[in-house]
Amino acid sequence: YERGVELDDAGPRRRERLRDLLAAVDADRLVVLGDLGHRIGGAGDAEREEVDALLSAVGVPVTLAPGNHDPGLAEAFDDRLDVTPPGGARLGDVGVLHGHTWPAPEVLGAEVVCMGHEHSAVRLEDAVGGGRAEPAWLRGPLARAAFAEAVDLAGVAWRDPELVVFPAFNDRSGGTWVNVRGQGFLAPFLPDGLAAGDAYLLDGTRLGDYRRV
Repeated sequence: YERGVELDDAGPRRRERLRDLLAAVDADRLVVLGDLGHRIGGAGDAEREEVDALLSAVGVPVTLAPGNHDPGLAEAFDDRLDVTPPGGARLGDVGVLHGHTWPAPEVLGAEVVCMGHEHSAVRLEDAVGGGRAEPAWLRGPLARAAFAEAVDLAGVAWRDPELVVFPAFNDRSGGTWVNVRGQGFLAPFLPDGLAAGDAYLLDGTRLGDYRRV
């Protein structure tokens, strides 16, 4: 870019934060719900170096449910990434996908479905109108009716799954303000697929119905 302010490289801090989280839960695998990269047209050299540093730092196998910002990453790091199909995959009782496409039928047969793509956030305001956006998890029952016309559910053993929409891990990413009128969802099955759900801040604070926060 020719205009603007260049920020410092936050990659080392993100990697340290991620390593701390993996260590805290003794994780044996990292699952990335898409947008491991940034540029929709494909990662440049600097971005590939960032991804390389991340994969070297985590110390566990990495599964990528590829998103719309990830073209070329599977080929560039094919020996270091387990990549799911675009519609996601089942990992035991958990279905994972990015969310920019309709989920694969097998994903909808899971007990819990985890997705990214939205970078979900809520806008919070004080009494005088000052406000800020905070990353937020969304959780609630997945509505079967939202998939009836787009996904073949004939062979799916529907288990009344819970949908969990993940906020962005990168604090410099934008996102969908889920409680602001006029801010539309990006996934083709939202908001219909999450007709009833709650928003939670990163510290676990439950905010209630995400549409009424």
